[in-house]
Amino acid sequence: MTNVKSAPRTATTIKVRSKSEFAISRSRDPYHELLLRLFQEEATADRGGRFLSLVEERQKSGQPLRVQEWEELLRDLNVSRSAFYAMRNKLLGAGLITNKGGEYRLSGMFSRDLVDMARWWWTAVLGNNLENL
Repeated sequence: MTNVKSAPRTATTIKVRSKSEFAISRSRDPYHELLLRLFQEEATADRGGRFLSLVEERQKSGQPLRVQEWEELLRDLNVSRSAFYAMRNKLLGAGLITNKGGEYRLSGMFSRDLVDMARWWWTAVLGNNLENL
């Protein structure tokens, strides 16, 4: 098992809640609840949400957010350069966004990882049939 301090820079820690009342799908704001599981501070989760919303809006409009727009992003999010890149790296590490061809885009890697973990746990560890998942 990798220690958090020696984990690769692209690694991201996600808080998992064991009580059903903390289920993201039961939250009034599931998007925000997801980000609170990635970021320790509420303010960082809010900035991460604004950044993801901006990436999503620009992607849907056909004008993806360019990496070169980082200075404008710092002003829009009211954050330092180091704080922005720390937040961005956590979103990249979690698989929520990608940075390909100098453009930020939403990514499905996060979903695929969760599905893969769920299938593995259900079948390999619990010994259940995959059709019953």
